[in-house]
Amino acid sequence: MISIDYTLDILQKICTTPSPSGMTGAVMEIIEGEFSKLGMEVHYNIKGALITHYKGKNPTALKNIAAHADTLGAMVKEIKGSGKLAITTIGGYAAQSIECENCIIHTAEGKSYTGTLYTTKPSVHVHQEARTAERTFENLEVVIDEKVFSKDDVQKLGIEVGDFISFDSRFRITESGYIKTRHLDDKASVAIILGACKYMKENNIVPQNDIQILISSHEEVGHGASHGVDDSVTEMLCVDMGALGIGQNSDEYTVSICAKDGGGPYDFELRSRLVKLAKEIGAEYKVDIYPFYGSDGGAALRAGRNIKVGLIGPGVYASHAYERTHIDSIINTAKLLVAYMQE
Repeated sequence: MISIDYTLDILQKICTTPSPSGMTGAVMEIIEGEFSKLGMEVHYNIKGALITHYKGKNPTALKNIAAHADTLGAMVKEIKGSGKLAITTIGGYAAQSIECENCIIHTAEGKSYTGTLYTTKPSVHVHQEARTAERTFENLEVVIDEKVFSKDDVQKLGIEVGDFISFDSRFRITESGYIKTRHLDDKASVAIILGACKYMKENNIVPQNDIQILISSHEEVGHGASHGVDDSVTEMLCVDMGALGIGQNSDEYTVSICAKDGGGPYDFELRSRLVKLAKEIGAEYKVDIYPFYGSDGGAALRAGRNIKVGLIGPGVYASHAYERTHIDSIINTAKLLVAYMQE
């Protein structure tokens, strides 16, 4: 099976490379470099999505495998008179999920400054409301790690409204096999795709047809794979996280196969094939429904693509916060992906 060491090494590299939607150039360079090492030519669409092909016996691609490298993040909404920064969000997450998180402000001139996201009344020794204040984005602000006391001080650093803000990933792998980091959604899937391609190349596995691979750059804001899918493609397999929680069937150890998300059911025939494949190869799986969830496949369908769409991925706990999965889920997802690529 895939090299778990390689896959986890790539995962750490890309999780620790800032890439909020709209600022994915650096992480795409890393991903491009790995595909290039495998002899796979890469190009980009105008939006910045990375596109490559795993070569088959027939050069016509009927299958597309999609994942996304962009993540949640923020932008500077306002420079306050105090020298602190108000934010506007990139992607959908809860305000409390970034409270007390370290971050980086990326200026348009290419400079970077660190900071921390706090509530506007963070100290229990000073503010009676510190424990009870509603956690909203209006009540959060970035405290910059520089001696700044005014809006003018901040602007002298080169920080302006519209600058990107990325969150510290805090990447960890425990001895018991848990991977804890921000941005498992969806960088875990990107690492799995690279691991699968590397395994197939090393074992000289050639599918019947070319397989198009699309790593999108704007999934977290809703239009990831809306453009870039080959005209010849008849079905897309999205590799994205399985969302865990109360009432969910998925877990952190199996591959999740999505039956339905917030946009409606995934293709039943493709889902049935994925379940059959998982059983045949012994990949542990769970079928699940994610009620407040969307994917690159949904973006492609809304853009008018006449394709079947399926979705698999590792089970991720605390999605859109400080996320966690297990190596077993990575392995089971990779098993099913490799089987699908050979199908």
